[in-house]
Amino acid sequence: MSGGPRFAAEFDPPLDLGGDVYRRRIIAERIDSATVVCGLEDDFHHFVVTLVHDGARVVDATNESHRWPWATCPGAGDHLRLLVGVPLLPRFTAAARHADAHQNCTHQFDAAAHAMTLAAHGRERRQYDVEIGGLLTARGPGRNRLWVDGLLAHEWLIASGRTPVSLPPELQDAPWKGGFMRWADEHLDPDRAEIAIVLRRACDIGMGRNMPLDAMPVASDLLATMVGVCHSMQPEVAPDGFRNRGSICDFAAHPELLTADPSLPRHHVVRT
Repeated sequence: MSGGPRFAAEFDPPLDLGGDVYRRRIIAERIDSATVVCGLEDDFHHFVVTLVHDGARVVDATNESHRWPWATCPGAGDHLRLLVGVPLLPRFTAAARHADAHQNCTHQFDAAAHAMTLAAHGRERRQYDVEIGGLLTARGPGRNRLWVDGLLAHEWLIASGRTPVSLPPELQDAPWKGGFMRWADEHLDPDRAEIAIVLRRACDIGMGRNMPLDAMPVASDLLATMVGVCHSMQPEVAPDGFRNRGSICDFAAHPELLTADPSLPRHHVVRT
């Protein structure tokens, strides 16, 4: 989809521009009656997935990789074609029932799933803005917020040990570690489940913000704890997953760059 539509934010929520926070933005947009494009960007990733459908099922799914942590990440895009023929359903997790998410890049697959639910709901556009703060500090609970189309949808307080301090009543019984997505599907309607899953996913991914990831030369160094979680962490792939050093960005004060045209310079937000 090189040269195609890009994702300037349509909504400008009241973010904490002075905070030491991890940010993620996801924008899914209907391009025409048969095409949805979803851009996803955060400190570590920038992918754009194009989904073609016939109104009922996926016809094609492709990915553009603009920034990624391991040399093997872009190759995961080939696995998105496992979604061809999968029905368009409003549940975010429906895609994983038909194609193995662990053989895909987690973030490319998430973008494809957001594109599928947008098409299933018949929406024109959706924008998620995530702000994760304080997960690795001893300064007390971190404020973790999610805006959907510019409106605050969730605000969770999470302790530095990744223990929830304050969650909304509808999530009080959700298992925090292991099974959150499944629980959300069983207890929430499709839209509320997808929204909660977006923020829950970001709480985990944001933990990487203060980790020395560039000190790990190859993905296989992480297999002891992450084996099989995604394409790059498959045992047969990880030895070739050399670290893409210098690719981590800091969007705490520059949310306007998230999902914007990848040709725009990001050098001043690259973490060293």
